[in-house]
Amino acid sequence: MAVKFQDYYETIGVARSASQEEIKRAYRKLARKYHPDTNKTPEAEAKMKELNEAYEVLKDPDKRAKYDELGANYKAGQDFRPPPGFDFNFGGPGAGGGGFRMDGGNFSDFFEMFFGKSGAMGGGARARGHGGARAAAPPGADVEAEISITLEDAMRGGTRGIKLQAPDGIRSIDVRIPPGTTSGSVIRLAGQGQPSPMGGPAGDLRLKVRIAPHPRFEVNDHDLVADLRLAPWEAALGAKIDVPLFEGSVTLSVPAGAQSGQKVRIKGKGLPRRSGEAGDLYVRFVIAVPKAVTDEEREAFEKLREVSTFKPRA
Repeated sequence: MAVKFQDYYETIGVARSASQEEIKRAYRKLARKYHPDTNKTPEAEAKMKELNEAYEVLKDPDKRAKYDELGANYKAGQDFRPPPGFDFNFGGPGAGGGGFRMDGGNFSDFFEMFFGKSGAMGGGARARGHGGARAAAPPGADVEAEISITLEDAMRGGTRGIKLQAPDGIRSIDVRIPPGTTSGSVIRLAGQGQPSPMGGPAGDLRLKVRIAPHPRFEVNDHDLVADLRLAPWEAALGAKIDVPLFEGSVTLSVPAGAQSGQKVRIKGKGLPRRSGEAGDLYVRFVIAVPKAVTDEEREAFEKLREVSTFKPRA
């Protein structure tokens, strides 16, 4: 039998390539907009049923993969017949290709053709409404905030305590900082956002990370940059200098003729990555001159001026 094709991606308003997190955010936004407890327009309840059916499929990786087997050539609302040989054995008892009637429930013939009546909303929770059973209450809003961490926390990982203003007062939360956390990354704490005004689950707390300035190192994603001050003769003649790392030190060979701003890479001495490797440390040369000189030093510099053929502005 023919049923009307349901384009679940179009219903939720996401691309077929959307991540699970993108699908979740889009659903939550629309659920808050159309939930009948807050939206009294005639079409709100019907729209909420469409959203819940779409989310029931797309939130579940197995159901989504089964749905995606149909491809992207079908349009919402067009007559749909199962492709020849398509396997409907998915949702357990009643999941055959016979096309069940909704019988006053929440799901379309199209959904029940694929997943059967046993494919109903996970957990079975329902809220009662104008037309009988309808969607569970939408979740609370997500909360976004910023958290400042030290470079030591970013390098080694750690735990930071934060305080949140909650309806019942100040709430303290310990936030785990994974090793290798970079500026701009987001730490998500499920269920720590705004409570749902209609009894649904709380939203999430999303903390955007900022690494506080460090006295020795600049941070560029997973790489570190450190300045190394050189005397003029070290830069001109070359030198071996101990360079402090984040932990320990290394002896660096400064090449003769080193220039201010020139960088040397020390591999694997930056922030750790999830892959197991680490970023790099870049040592940047800064040629420094003394603010005051002794008589002997002045004499040496004047002699150098007389004999040197170097033309810095040539």
